[in-house]
Amino acid sequence: MARVVSGVKSTGELHLGNYLGAFRNWVADQDEHDAFYFVADLHAMTVEYDPEQLRRTTRQLVMHLLAVGLDPGRCTLFVQSHVPEHPRLAWLVECTATFGELRRMTQFKDKENETVRAGFFTYPALMAADVLLYGAERVPVGDDQRQHLELTRDVAMRFNRRFGEVFVVPEAAVPKVGARVMDLQVPTRKMSKTEDSPLGTIGMLDPPEAIDRKVRRAVTDTETEVRYDPASKPGVSNLLELLGAATGRWLLRLRLAQGGGGRGRDRDVGAVSPAL
Repeated sequence: MARVVSGVKSTGELHLGNYLGAFRNWVADQDEHDAFYFVADLHAMTVEYDPEQLRRTTRQLVMHLLAVGLDPGRCTLFVQSHVPEHPRLAWLVECTATFGELRRMTQFKDKENETVRAGFFTYPALMAADVLLYGAERVPVGDDQRQHLELTRDVAMRFNRRFGEVFVVPEAAVPKVGARVMDLQVPTRKMSKTEDSPLGTIGMLDPPEAIDRKVRRAVTDTETEVRYDPASKPGVSNLLELLGAATGRWLLRLRLAQGGGGRGRDRDVGAVSPAL
């Protein structure tokens, strides 16, 4: 039985991307693996925060994780700051990683300026410690987290060469669908808990009528053809990916309008994405 470790930062409102890309896979993994899941409240401190709000958000996130199906009797569920070994190991990782490796991290490059907190620069070291501390063999990640896992692997192998076989070198476990759910209004940008895009983000607690309204108003394109092509049709492709992930169907049959006569025809779209 492989050991898996994953966490979620306690900031913002949870959305559909969190569920499709992470939580539902966590629920499945707790019966197949030795699973450790945590609320990453320390990571939430890399930006401006209110201490009481952070405590409240952390408690709410734990309740959400229990509600989606995580069972403390079948997995280990905890809050990151309650385990002091996380920041302790992070210091060893910082002393093993290089300045260049941290500076190349995409999130830091996107926001690099003199006002960014030092913790925003070094938090990938804490993320690596989160994984290495538990000897994880598999780490469920979305596409945007692959870079962080590569840093974790590099640090683990470098540390092992210098000091002996201390750390397990983890492998990425990327979900087949839903690995990168995009914003409904800006389909070239990932759906985010912290971005100010109320119509582009489907919240986990949104009522059905709100979800229906957001999907109907989602950005598509000016063409009439429905096909999966993320490069030239990101809006349509995102909706197809969401449909495939939500229904669990590998092959979608779409009813396409034919001309202006209102008649239609069934069309096999094949795999919704190369991963399907």
